[in-house]
Amino acid sequence: MTRSTEASRGSVATTRATPSPTPRWALFVALAAAVVALDQLAKAAVTASLAPGQSVPIVGDLIRIVFGQNSGALFGLFKDNALMFGVVSIVVVALIVAYHARSTPSAYLTITLALLLGGAIGNMLDRLRLGYVVDFVDAGIGSTRFYTFNIADSAISLSILLLLIAALRPSLVEAHPRPSSAASARAVASSDGGADEDDDWDAAEDDPQGGIGR
Repeated sequence: MTRSTEASRGSVATTRATPSPTPRWALFVALAAAVVALDQLAKAAVTASLAPGQSVPIVGDLIRIVFGQNSGALFGLFKDNALMFGVVSIVVVALIVAYHARSTPSAYLTITLALLLGGAIGNMLDRLRLGYVVDFVDAGIGSTRFYTFNIADSAISLSILLLLIAALRPSLVEAHPRPSSAASARAVASSDGGADEDDDWDAAEDDPQGGIGR
């Protein structure tokens, strides 16, 4: 076997062992963009149809659509700090993208981080553009109400839940197991053996009488 053939086989093996990162990033960007688009479209529909504080019942008094203006963080916490949280959101978005770039290739982790990124961007756009976040889902019974939230909040909450599940089951985000060093050594030895046999065969063809009488 010629060295060029060996190099070609080594190149093919390396290519197969290293999956392309393109599908992972495509899923990451597409899912985050979908969350942002749905969130912004829903908020635009609410602000165009309702006045601030106005509500419309969806499932009786249990679930209502209301035009809420949240100047704080998630679920209305830390009010009157929209600008500060807008700046913090920019840093958070950068950290999410950087973490995804350095993380283990995992569809589970990609989906989780994409939901987190989409939610962070959705609320960040509101804070930087409006000075507050548009919340519109109001759920509760009578005067006992849950915090008003939006699609971006839901995506962030779901991503946090998925991260907690991953903490309990790390196998969900682990990469595919790599071959052990022993298996790799056997594969290399097998390849070398095959190459030696091919080299001996080539030599015998070049000198058919070379091995007689030695």
